[in-house]
Amino acid sequence: MRKLLASLAFTMGAVGAAHADLAADADPAAGREKAQPCAACHGQGGISSNASFPHLAGQKMSYTAKQIMDIRDGNRQVPEMAGQVDNFSDQDAWDVAAYFAEQDVNVGQAQDDEELLARGEELYRAGDTAKGIPACAACHTPTGEGIGTAVYPAVSGQFAEYTVTTLQEFAAGERANDPNAIMRDIAAKMSDEDMEAVANYILGLH
Repeated sequence: MRKLLASLAFTMGAVGAAHADLAADADPAAGREKAQPCAACHGQGGISSNASFPHLAGQKMSYTAKQIMDIRDGNRQVPEMAGQVDNFSDQDAWDVAAYFAEQDVNVGQAQDDEELLARGEELYRAGDTAKGIPACAACHTPTGEGIGTAVYPAVSGQFAEYTVTTLQEFAAGERANDPNAIMRDIAAKMSDEDMEAVANYILGLH
């Protein structure tokens, strides 16, 4: 657990510093125009109506920019995004990310299941030391808003289905663009029930 937390701290400093200058030049107005095609899947203003596609509204600029560039460069495979950002420059990625970062985050409603909520809250706020799972709040903050300087995403209000799918992909190694394999290591220690519980809790977190 200590080794993992040390890795989290290292990643926060190294990755955050690398993006500081690019973030300062991001133009949300330009991003708004470039983001128009995104609405077909991610909804107007970044609030999606389909759980297959994540909400982008209120997402940390550094995280969205990284995902766009990773998809463009082949470091993250998303079949639905094939060809969508092939012609994006780094500046385009940051501009679109800046636009979505300014939008109001989705406010979700968690499933009202006492046992499910209790387990989700436990994992999110305290982790599970027996399984070697750190608290989600350590990187994603207690309110789920993420940490932009460390490129840790906002998670509050995200579709539970999308969160579960993402955790499963990390656990299986199908998604591998997380620095130092942080999420792969964590997700691999989670049961399906753990994933469902924390995803439900995150949906109603704000």
